[in-house]
Amino acid sequence: MNIFRQQAAPISINTSSDMHFQMKLHAHPFYEIYYFRQGKCTYLIGDQIYVLSPGDLILMHGLTLHSPSVDPEVEYKRTIIHFEPAYIANMIQPPFSLNVLKPFQELRNHRFQLQGEERSQMEASLLTLEQLFTQQDAISYHRFHALLLDLLFMIYGYCQKPLGDKPEFPSSKEHHVQRIITFVEENFQEDIHLDEIEGSIHLSKYYLVKIFKEVTGITIFTYLYQRRINQAKILFLLEKQKSVTDICYEIGFKHPAHFSRIFKQLVGCTPEKYRKSIL
Repeated sequence: MNIFRQQAAPISINTSSDMHFQMKLHAHPFYEIYYFRQGKCTYLIGDQIYVLSPGDLILMHGLTLHSPSVDPEVEYKRTIIHFEPAYIANMIQPPFSLNVLKPFQELRNHRFQLQGEERSQMEASLLTLEQLFTQQDAISYHRFHALLLDLLFMIYGYCQKPLGDKPEFPSSKEHHVQRIITFVEENFQEDIHLDEIEGSIHLSKYYLVKIFKEVTGITIFTYLYQRRINQAKILFLLEKQKSVTDICYEIGFKHPAHFSRIFKQLVGCTPEKYRKSIL
């Protein structure tokens, strides 16, 4: 058995290559390092859209909703590392007290566009990490952890440079979709209708529906409902004194039955059962 599984280390690393990759909008409690190798991909992370280029490195605070939209005509290849922040925190105790989790904690979600030596160094590190992760021996296990810390120090170093990442869009479609996402983020707790989005963006609602699905791979209302449900999960965790009905209204649903139906559809259980599971 792989020593990583024997030790129950809450870390995973994986490189995949797929022509027909699909991933639903999702969130998770662990941090993520995402490295884009090839393909055509538009990544929706929280309230931002990124049109990726090979060499793009993304840090993700997992609780933020995110989903890639991949062109099925072009081979898609990426490397992902998931890790529990508490696990890494235990590895950086004094005298090694530089907080390599700080970029995730403060930037939350950020893209670095690596080129030249930085890109080569990143790809070499990821390759070695994957090789060590598959080994069966204790030496590889410890080398993996040492190299993972080195990778996090490398990323920390990127953050010491001026951070000027502003999403650049190859066409007006992505720009319009970004405006829709910003509108939803600012108003998801209200009763949103397509007419309101049309009035805000000043473009036909039928055109907006079309390009949103084309760019993100999901519909506007799928995004809206997932955003509300994710907010509900956060409130269930942080505001235990509030009732399910109170949270239902707070996140923008007008009817508890509708909230319960959408929650079960997206999460797999009722809000009440989910709340009990996290107490």
